[in-house]
Amino acid sequence: MRIILPILALALVAGCSSTKDLAESFDSRQNAGACPPVGSVYDAARIVEFGDNTDELYSDIRYTGEITDVRSFCRYTGDNPLTAEIEVDFAFGKGDQADSNVHDFGYWVAVTRRNGKVLAKEYYTVSAKFPGNAPLAGATQKIDRITIPRADETIAGSNFEILVGFDLTEEELAFNRAGKRFRMDAGS
Repeated sequence: MRIILPILALALVAGCSSTKDLAESFDSRQNAGACPPVGSVYDAARIVEFGDNTDELYSDIRYTGEITDVRSFCRYTGDNPLTAEIEVDFAFGKGDQADSNVHDFGYWVAVTRRNGKVLAKEYYTVSAKFPGNAPLAGATQKIDRITIPRADETIAGSNFEILVGFDLTEEELAFNRAGKRFRMDAGS
């Protein structure tokens, strides 16, 4: 026991030293302003996919998806561009018409001005993986680098928004706008 304590103490001191070096390597300057607000677009935050040539009934559902949370982390100082990363949480459901335990959903991430003008929009894919025959699944996707150029240091991140939504067909968008909803766990 007497031998272990000095070794443990040395390990802790060495660990603190490397942690301190790591902390000092980060840019510790304060952000020039607030980060852009981030969130999902209400009309595009859900998707319900029905089987081919079926009605809009619960028994006709193939897959459902919902964006449940969006988080952002940003960094900018002086007149540097604003760089952000986001994490998007998804929840998925598998209905009676599903034909696989894996299904891909398309979604987009857009950078806009606060007045709604889209400055940039990128498309991504998230895979829903239903283990075994489970009807529910979830996933988190991280978008590592979103860069928003600023004209100068007087323009804060709060002048922009980062929005996320599913890449919907016209029919899927109309379904959402009509206020029709199916909970992923409905009927269970």
